[in-house]
Amino acid sequence: MHPVDYLVVVLYLLAIVALGFFLQRKAARGIESYFLGNRQLPWWALGASGMASNTDIAGTMLITALIYALGTKGFFIGIRGDIVLVMAFFMIFMGKWTRRAQVMTLAEWMRFRFGSGREGNLARVISAIANLVLSIGIISYFAIGGGKFFGAFLGINERFAAIFMIVLAMVYTAVSGFYGVIWTDVFQGVLVFFAIIYVCVLTLQIVTLPENFSVSLPLEDGSFQEFPTTLADWSNIFPPMELDLPGQYGIYNLFGITIFFYLLKASLGGLSGAGGYISQRYFAAKSDREAGLLSLFWIILLSFRWPLVTAFAMLGIHYGMTKEVIADPELVLPTVIEEYVPMGIKGLLVACFIAAAMSTFDSIINSSAAYWVRDIYQAYLNPSASSQQLIRQSRAASIVVVMLGLLFSISVGNINEIWSLLVIGFTSGLLIPLLLRWYWWRFNGYGFAIGTLAGMMAAIITKFSGISVPQYANFMIPSGCSFLGCMLGTFLTAPTDRNVLENFYQITRPFGFWEPIRKQNPEKIQAKIKAENRRDIIATPIAVSWQLVLFLMGMMLLMKRWDYLSFLLVLFIWLSIGLYFTWFKHLSKKVSMK
Repeated sequence: MHPVDYLVVVLYLLAIVALGFFLQRKAARGIESYFLGNRQLPWWALGASGMASNTDIAGTMLITALIYALGTKGFFIGIRGDIVLVMAFFMIFMGKWTRRAQVMTLAEWMRFRFGSGREGNLARVISAIANLVLSIGIISYFAIGGGKFFGAFLGINERFAAIFMIVLAMVYTAVSGFYGVIWTDVFQGVLVFFAIIYVCVLTLQIVTLPENFSVSLPLEDGSFQEFPTTLADWSNIFPPMELDLPGQYGIYNLFGITIFFYLLKASLGGLSGAGGYISQRYFAAKSDREAGLLSLFWIILLSFRWPLVTAFAMLGIHYGMTKEVIADPELVLPTVIEEYVPMGIKGLLVACFIAAAMSTFDSIINSSAAYWVRDIYQAYLNPSASSQQLIRQSRAASIVVVMLGLLFSISVGNINEIWSLLVIGFTSGLLIPLLLRWYWWRFNGYGFAIGTLAGMMAAIITKFSGISVPQYANFMIPSGCSFLGCMLGTFLTAPTDRNVLENFYQITRPFGFWEPIRKQNPEKIQAKIKAENRRDIIATPIAVSWQLVLFLMGMMLLMKRWDYLSFLLVLFIWLSIGLYFTWFKHLSKKVSMK
């Protein structure tokens, strides 16, 4: 980069750290401020922060690589996690269900669901440990992608670049807590949005893809193969059942089955809820209505990511047509920025992607520290700890989680490898216990603990066994072991206390297998709950389809596929009308059904 570009990056870094220290006083008021902003932050800030946290640099590099190599088929592979399809479920019902518990972490929620006795405490500890392990893995994933990107631009070692970014995010997050996370994310989100507009306009001006062109695919031995394709196939919004891809992307050749399992996993993920920074924003929401609005805003903002990665992919193809085909798809992003973005703007664009990386780091760091402080240290090690002691523990936990994440990243080869372990394997092992906790009254804390442990162990053993298995097997094996553990733990132990279950049902009001608990309520309350549940069940598939169509529309605009764009636009209008009548008009500020 030019010295002017470096100056822009340095000014951004100074501004973001200064903002973190400026917010230090608000965060230091207590643990509720440090982790939830006293539940007084506006919904639009929470939603914008969520978008910024989802727009990480590692994920952007990965999905740019997939779109570059596979076109719209890469979008459907993104259903495994990059589309964040769980947000449609959070928008309709999961967000308000999560918020109603009025707790600080997913692990603390376990005592709300299973009680304060032995089973509730066991479920809480296991949940805290699982989420801490997952956070460490996610930091490693971001370290690899961020280091690969910024190392190339700044001309420094990839590992050093990753350490620098993550440690910087850790500093301002440890100082300013959740206030710092949200408001720095909003600031960074503005920068990210600027990057999206600039790159998309640039691409529309200079790129019109021909009918035939070449991309590149990674082979098993680490080399790359040039691969010819056509615009019609590359931009097709109707995915085929089978592919014939060489090398590392050969795992997607049973495409129809693979996408079905990705969609199944995404649906189970949405139905089961999520932990970490996603649920943290719902714990911080003021009302059910604001939980819905922050989700809507989050999805709309997140939809701009897909035209961005499409633009980068198209610039990568244009580079291949005018110079040489980019061999490594994961290097498309830094290559096109270096080639197509002028001085000054390049520095601002790099600052935008540093913003994307930092906004993800800070969310993971803050939410993971909450599991240690709230669910282990305060709950069991030092229940009488003062506010200052808890905040000191929060800052220490942030440092430890970051250090462990960086250490783990040393042993991982590439972005796709760790993403498959985390999203396809590890989280698949957690889905079943997270799912059953909402919909089945008989499921207890012992079933949750044993099912979670079984799923985690199965995912780890499958990954490190050295046996190559299809992508759907990476989903099925951990999920199957987890389900078996859930059943054994539940039926070999007594049900959860009836008073705990009744309290949970009255506050959360979930649908599912709750008949023995539901009938304890007056008929008037039962009728209101059933009406709400019925609307949510109808609205959810509409919302999922609405989100997928919204994201595809931006891609078709960049690809200049006006035929597909017109079709999707009409479909989007009809889905929006259905979403209004089944969900939006029923949003309420009320907290209680009484």
